[in-house]
Amino acid sequence: MPKLTIIEFNGEAHHLEAEAGKSVMQTAIDALVPGIMADCGGSCSCATCHCYVDDAWVARLPAPESAEREMLECALDPQENSRLSCQLRLTPQNDGLIIRLPKSQV
Repeated sequence: MPKLTIIEFNGEAHHLEAEAGKSVMQTAIDALVPGIMADCGGSCSCATCHCYVDDAWVARLPAPESAEREMLECALDPQENSRLSCQLRLTPQNDGLIIRLPKSQV
């Protein structure tokens, strides 16, 4: 099972084990991690699961597809490492992934 760390804006870290193939968003929701609202339920039609991928992981993940890039334009405080957590699938290859949540989702 891939491991995942989600760090809230206040610095509180959540160390999770995830089912391979599950999204970062769903894993966070299942673990009751605050800061990911996921209003659209993971259909890439809102930006309420916006997150920042730790710099060490950016190049190791698949690039965002066009729908995700368009939705990120609606996110508050987007950065180069912004992603929608509903579009990030956990696999054995990204075991140890680190995600940070933006201040706008406190």
